[in-house]
Parts: sequence; structure tokens; C-alpha cells
Amino acid sequence: MFHSKITRRLVTSFLLIVLVSLSLLGILLLNYFRDYTMQQEKNALILNAKIIETSLEDQLYSRDVSGLHTTLQELHEKTDLRVTVIDADGAVLGDTADPNQAMNNHLDREEVQQAMTEPYGLAIRQSETLNENLMYVAVPVYRGGQLIGIIRTSSSLVSMEQSYHTSLRVILSALFFALLAALIIAIWLAHRQVQPIRCLSLDAMEIASGNLHKRLQWQSGDEFDTLVQTINQLTRNLSAKIQESQAEADKMSLILNHTDNAIMLIDERGLIVDTNRQAEEDFQLQGNALHRHSIHVIGSAELSEAAQEVCRQGKAQTITLTIRSKTYQVFLAPFYDGPDELVLAVFHDISLLREIHQRQSEFVSNAAHELATPLTSISGFAETLLDDDFKDPEASHHFISIIYREAQRMNRLMKGLLELARLDSTHGKTKIKRRPVEINATLHQTIEQLQAKAESKAQTLVEEPAAMPLYILAAPELFGQILYNLTENAIKYTPEGGTIHVKAEQQGDTATITVKDNGIGIAPDDLPRIFDRFYRVDKARARKSGGNGIGLSLVKFLVELFGGTIEVTSQICEGTTFTLTFPLTTKA
Repeated sequence: MFHSKITRRLVTSFLLIVLVSLSLLGILLLNYFRDYTMQQEKNALILNAKIIETSLEDQLYSRDVSGLHTTLQELHEKTDLRVTVIDADGAVLGDTADPNQAMNNHLDREEVQQAMTEPYGLAIRQSETLNENLMYVAVPVYRGGQLIGIIRTSSSLVSMEQSYHTSLRVILSALFFALLAALIIAIWLAHRQVQPIRCLSLDAMEIASGNLHKRLQWQSGDEFDTLVQTINQLTRNLSAKIQESQAEADKMSLILNHTDNAIMLIDERGLIVDTNRQAEEDFQLQGNALHRHSIHVIGSAELSEAAQEVCRQGKAQTITLTIRSKTYQVFLAPFYDGPDELVLAVFHDISLLREIHQRQSEFVSNAAHELATPLTSISGFAETLLDDDFKDPEASHHFISIIYREAQRMNRLMKGLLELARLDSTHGKTKIKRRPVEINATLHQTIEQLQAKAESKAQTLVEEPAAMPLYILAAPELFGQILYNLTENAIKYTPEGGTIHVKAEQQGDTATITVKDNGIGIAPDDLPRIFDRFYRVDKARARKSGGNGIGLSLVKFLVELFGGTIEVTSQICEGTTFTLTFPLTTKA
């Protein structure tokens, strides 16, 4: 109801004022009513006492007790006024309430004591006889200047007290309804006073949030109009200033945040002043990176030294840095921001380019080496055969066999390279026709093809098909080549008498194929690179077995081409396990 603090304060203040005012007024009214009623009652009792005095003076003087009783009895029958006749010594001569009962001496009564020295005596107390609050008025009776007695009249205050309580309830009810009305009026008045402030506050907050086109429209005909005009003029001035600087800010934003290069502003001491988004991502910077030294942020003292050199010479320069296993070419140029002399550092990540160059060099070197070895053998043995003095038919046949074997090796190498090149091209990928392929059938076919080669080394090929037919989306011939290459590779690098397990199973919505052997294993340092082209763990042994470093690279390419993954685990002298995972599909 009271969302505004000003409204709460205004309503509270108004209610407090009304409450205090009405409470004071009610107290004054109640006191006045009580005092007025008491005064009227007192005056009536005094008047009655004096009237009764005229009729009882003679009897009182003569001490005619029986006449007093008779007169009091008549008064009791005609009126409900209580009258007590007391002599100068305080003895009760008669009482209308109980004419026949002897009463205690009243000399100690307050009203009696006052009447003996003053024109009348007054007291309010609870009557022992009637057990209710009474007002007592005692009037002295004199004859010849001598006090002969006292006429005391009294009346019950019950009705007056009831009237007082009734008046109190009426005043409290009126106070409640007055406060309720005051609350409503206070809310209404506060709303009228606060509404302009609330509207201006909301509009000002909207302007502060960035809406500089907002203009205040409030018109109240008072001081608020001047405030509205001032705020509108301030907004127009601010909007003009922001528009002037927005163009420069946009240029800097394009440079800093819309580039793939990391950018930093560094002062002459090497402290980082500002960075762009790419720098925060590349170097994993947090908000506390600002105003810290570049050495602590990126771990390079060379950058700070180069920045200082650029500040001294005022000339741009380029350096090469290695930061967190990445290589950057950093362009540094002087940048002036008012009186401050800064250095703009632009980081160009050349790690990928270096890796590509390295891989290209390695590829060319490996390819040349792989081709040179058989070519050397072919050239040497061919030269021997061309020698006119060489006449040994058996040796000639042996040399020709070697030449043929090396030529076949070159042919396999070229076919592997051509196959990778073909599949790696966009046209080759789109040309491949995929259809549902049943894994168990392909696995069985692969085992049959390689059974004889395994038996030649006294090895055991264990076929473990899936419990039910599993289908994946692939090219049948290329999928078969995956299993063939992995199984053949296991046969090559497993000693005689070893065992190769080829297993297929379903795991959730995927098919898993494992090729496990107990062969020589692969060293941990070699595992990350076994899928690189031309990379061989044991080059001498691989060459002897006919390996060229293309097979596993082709396997990985084909697995990923069909949406699968390949993982390898190995222990030296314990064996190697290749795990393939493919998403399942339904039979066509």
C-alpha cells in the first residue's frame, strides 16, 4: 500500500497529528463533562440541604428526635434523596436510608469536618451502607451564631459514572472513525503530493538507464515544472555529448572486440591498462587483470621489456612470444591517451601455422623417406641385373623378387596416400554412399580373410559377435577396411602364439567394437601420435612387417567419417586395445 517512503512518512505524520489532537480534545471533553456533572450534582445537593434545613432547624434545635424521624420518613417517601441529620457532636440523629438503625458517630467524616469550619463540606467515597460511590454534601445549621447541627445530603454517582463511561465509548468510537477518515484523507493527500515525485523518479531512472530520448512531461503549475525543465535540458546536453563520443567509442569497439586477435593496452611500466574480449579468452584473464603487471598476467618479461622500448623510441616493433604452449607474433605500437603514453599490443596466434608447417615438413620428409627406401633397393638390384658380368640365374630370381616386393610396397603406399587424399576432399566425402551395415556379418568376413595370416604365426583369432544384429550407417567396403586394418595390425605386432579378440556389443544406443591383442604394446609417449600419417612406433619392425604409417591414420579418418570415435589403451609387453563406438541405426 505504501510503496514510497515519503508516503509512509506523510501518512504517519498526519495520523500522529490527528491522533494527538483528537485524543487531547477527547480528554478535555471528558474532563469538562465530568467536572460539569459533578458541579451540577454538588449544587443540587447544597440547594436541597438548605431547603431541608428550613424545615428541620426547629426540630434540630429542640432535639425533637421523633419529629426528625417523622419528617425524614416523609422525605424518604416523597423523594429518593438521602438525608442525614447530625448534631454538633457528630451523633447521627436520623437518616432517610435507615431511620430506625443507630449509626456510628460521623464526626470523623470528611464532609462533616469541612462543614464545621466552612459554608459546606464535600466528599466522594463508597458508602458502607449502600456499597456504592456517593457524593456527600454537608451544610452547617447555626442558631444565634452557634452550630446546632449539620444537614448532610448525598446522591449516588452510579448513573453519572455510567454516563461517563458511555461518553468515553462514544468518544473512543468517534476517535476510531476520525482516524480512519484521517487515514483515507492522508493517503489521498500523500498520493497527490508524492505522485509527481514518483513519476519524475521513474522517468529519471529510465533516462539514467540509457534512454536519452526520454523527456519528462509532468505539469503541475508549481516548483515541479522548473525541475522538469531543468532535467530535460540536462538530458539534451548529455545526449549531445554522448553522441559526439559514440563514434570514437564505436571505432575502438571494432578494433578491440571485433577481431580474432588478442589486444592489450600496456603502459610504460608494463602494467595492463585495458584488454579486449579475445585477450580475456586467450589468456584466461579475469577482471582483476587490469592494472597488474604483464609478467604476472601472461608470464612473459619480454613483453614488458618490448613495451618499454617502444615507449622510449616511439616506434612500432614486432616480437615473437611463446605463451602457455602457444606461439604469438606480437605487434607493438605507441598509443597516446591524453597525457598518458601507452603501448598497443596486438597478439597474432601463429601456433596453428607453425604446426601446419611442421606437419607439412614432417609429411614430406616421411613420404620422401618411405619412397626413397624401396626406390634405393629397386635401383640397386636393377643395376646389378644390368651388369653384363652377372650371370647367376638363382641370384637374378632373388633380386627380381626383391624388386617386385619393393614395387608392391611403393604401390601400397601410393594407394594409401591416394585413398586418404580422395576421402579427405569434399567431393570424396559427399560421394561416399552410406547405408545400414550389419556389424556381425562384417566382423565374421574380416576374421575369415585374416584367419590364414593368423595361423601362419600360430595365433588365435577369437570372434565375439553381438548378441543380436546391430546396424550402423556406413559404406560397407570402407567399414570392412576399418576392421581389416585394425585386426591385421594386431596380427603384425603380436608375437607367435598370441591371441587377438575381436568383439562387438551394444551399449545403450551405440555399438562398441574392440580389437584386443596381447602383443608388444605401445609406449605412453607414442600413444598420442599413432594416428598421425607416416608415424610408426618401431620403424625398423614396421618396415620389416610391411607397415607404412598410413593404416591407422586411414582408420581414424573413416571412423570419424561415419560418426564414430576411436580410443586406444596399451601396456608395454601386455598388449593393445582399440575401442570403436558408432551410433546405432535401424535396418533398411
